[in-house]
Amino acid sequence: MLNTILVPLDGSPLAELALRPAEALARATGARLVLLHALPDPPVAGLDTGGCQVAPLGAAERYLGRLAGRLAERGVVATTEAPRGDAAAAIGAAAGRLGADLIVLTTHGRGGLGRWVYGTVAEALLRRAPAPVLPVRAWRGGPPAH
Repeated sequence: MLNTILVPLDGSPLAELALRPAEALARATGARLVLLHALPDPPVAGLDTGGCQVAPLGAAERYLGRLAGRLAERGVVATTEAPRGDAAAAIGAAAGRLGADLIVLTTHGRGGLGRWVYGTVAEALLRRAPAPVLPVRAWRGGPPAH
């Protein structure tokens, strides 16, 4: 049984493709969704950036709030979180703290050199997450024709 489904988002339409299967699973199981947007740490540890940190947090909270509101209109319970830190670490920590039963996220499906150079949040979570991870392939312009 699923009680909590964590959906990491980065503000992009591609990341939001994870919402469709997450919503379907939430409906089928009665689980709540937790929408999470990890914010990067300040560029220099200990630097007092004042308002520079407030603006991204506010934007993330508004973005997540809009998505949670749309889900609520469709009868799906969704809460939001905007932690600071490395995306994979912040997602893993939230999954553990929340007792998430599943993490649903979009992956760009990079292979070869792109994957080696950039790595992926999905790959890091598949290796270390405290909950099962359901990667959703983000195809640009829709899935390829079969």
